[in-house]
Amino acid sequence: MFFISNAYAQDPTGALGLGGNLTSFLPLVLMFVVMYFLMIRPQQKRAKEQRAMMDALAKGDEVVTAGGMLGRVVKVVDAYVTIEVASGTEVTVQKSSITTLLPKGTLKAL
Repeated sequence: MFFISNAYAQDPTGALGLGGNLTSFLPLVLMFVVMYFLMIRPQQKRAKEQRAMMDALAKGDEVVTAGGMLGRVVKVVDAYVTIEVASGTEVTVQKSSITTLLPKGTLKAL
């Protein structure tokens, strides 16, 4: 029996021990931390800015909708905004469809 070595049972804690188990989860934890700072946190910041912009909408503001229509806010109700897209033409849209608040005088320049 020269080629067969003796087999010994492994100890119950494992060869790595407690420190080895923690280091095996470290890349997973690190990946979630990086994902939080690169993806989740900036998205929450943009959503907060969008919410603040929707709450600050007032009559006379010039806006762009998600569909690309430009217009001036005529009336603001709880969840809806009425926009004048041309003289005498008004469109009612949801507040959430307003994507951008334009500087004053932008519509005259177009």
